[in-house]
Amino acid sequence: MYSRKTVEQAKGEMSAEAEYRRHSRMRVVATALVLVIFQLPLGHLVHGENLAAQAGREAIFWALTLVLVVYILLIERRPLSSIGLKRPTWKSVVFGLISAFVMVGGSVIIYLVVFPALGLQANEGGLQVLQSMPLWFQTALIVRAAVFEELYYRGFAIERLTEITGFGWIASLISLAAFTFAHLSYWGWASLIAVAFEGAILTGLYLFRRDLASNMIAHLFANVASFLLL
Repeated sequence: MYSRKTVEQAKGEMSAEAEYRRHSRMRVVATALVLVIFQLPLGHLVHGENLAAQAGREAIFWALTLVLVVYILLIERRPLSSIGLKRPTWKSVVFGLISAFVMVGGSVIIYLVVFPALGLQANEGGLQVLQSMPLWFQTALIVRAAVFEELYYRGFAIERLTEITGFGWIASLISLAAFTFAHLSYWGWASLIAVAFEGAILTGLYLFRRDLASNMIAHLFANVASFLLL
């Protein structure tokens, strides 16, 4: 026969396991909500193409960046290293610059070779609007894109979707698709070819290094080159 202590121990373990499962389900639901909400076109809440409207949209994205960091640190109670954000090293810079070079080179080939071969034309209207903005705004936009998009699409999305699905490749494909189609409303269908290519490089870099600083460096320099070359 089981002793009273053994029975109580077993009940305690079952209760602890049930509580753990409940918290796990709550974490999955909370993570899914964050992923869905952040994927919504919240930038469209601010209308117009003038400087004030553009700055308003950038303020929304910076606010989302802060919300994501607070969510990870205070709600999940995890370190930022759980999404690959850690102190950069010289390897972060080297791999970031190499990846940026590949991204820019591949994008140039897409625009100059692939597009003409397929009879496609890039939507340059959005880029021209941004290039007409003051230098300080262009700089802030480039930095924001590198920080927010890598934090959300590469670090958070890939890591948390891997935990939910149990498969890193599924998480990576979902993240890549979300990143690509998030650029549709601004850049148009044709440009998604280049966006998907660059997203694939950034996804591969993250899976290889798990170093978000390296991704941010690659994204930053690729964006700078795009503004200068296109």
